[in-house]
Amino acid sequence: MLDTRYNAIQKDSFITEDPISIPHFFSNKEDIEIAGFFSATLAWGFRKTIVRNSYKLMKYMEHQPFNFVMNASDKDFSVFHGFQHRTFSSADAIQFIKSLRHIYKNYGGLEQVITEAIKPDHKNIEQGLINLHQKFFELPHDAHAIKHLGNVKKLSTCKRLCMFLRWMVRNDDKNIDFGLWKGIRPDQLVCPLDVHVSTQARGLGLLTRLQGDWLAAVELTDKLRIFDPIDPIKYDLVLFSIGVEAKSKK
Repeated sequence: MLDTRYNAIQKDSFITEDPISIPHFFSNKEDIEIAGFFSATLAWGFRKTIVRNSYKLMKYMEHQPFNFVMNASDKDFSVFHGFQHRTFSSADAIQFIKSLRHIYKNYGGLEQVITEAIKPDHKNIEQGLINLHQKFFELPHDAHAIKHLGNVKKLSTCKRLCMFLRWMVRNDDKNIDFGLWKGIRPDQLVCPLDVHVSTQARGLGLLTRLQGDWLAAVELTDKLRIFDPIDPIKYDLVLFSIGVEAKSKK
């Protein structure tokens, strides 16, 4: 059933209303990374609102996210005044831009920071997420901003980071994900886990852990490897689509 549903997924129909539509506007690698990072960061709530607010951030950055991150002055940050997506505020957006600038200037970028900590014998991306969290908040930061980046050490599902990494790492014939990063294998990815995906996974007998945490995301991923040991996270598209259908029927 999972493979049948996966084969039925169409690129255009999936992308149109999904946050991944935002990085698909760009062709430059760093623009895709930063647009994807912000879109994934905002990915909770209604999808239309997520896409609208993600696009708004790109507009504020003059549709040149990498250039803005690297070169914006404090005066330029005033454009974010009043921005709000749920609890993610204009102050959080500015903090994230400063942290991204720190990472690109001092550590070679998001890809380098995450992939350097993931070794070929590592089962999954856990160490890469830990390294990102550590370096992202090396600068002085507001305590409010820190809750918007998943922390594996606190057993967060890191759903939005796992989704971002799916976008960057996976590459298949559907061209939904980008396949830009080669230093992580697709089988090392962890399934993005939210309440909708976990509900569908439990209904299909793919998840037994009751807590919605990192251990549950790893358990689900281990089960998905049974169906495809090379690219298990392709089934995230299936579980998410089933969840959207169930939600719309309600």
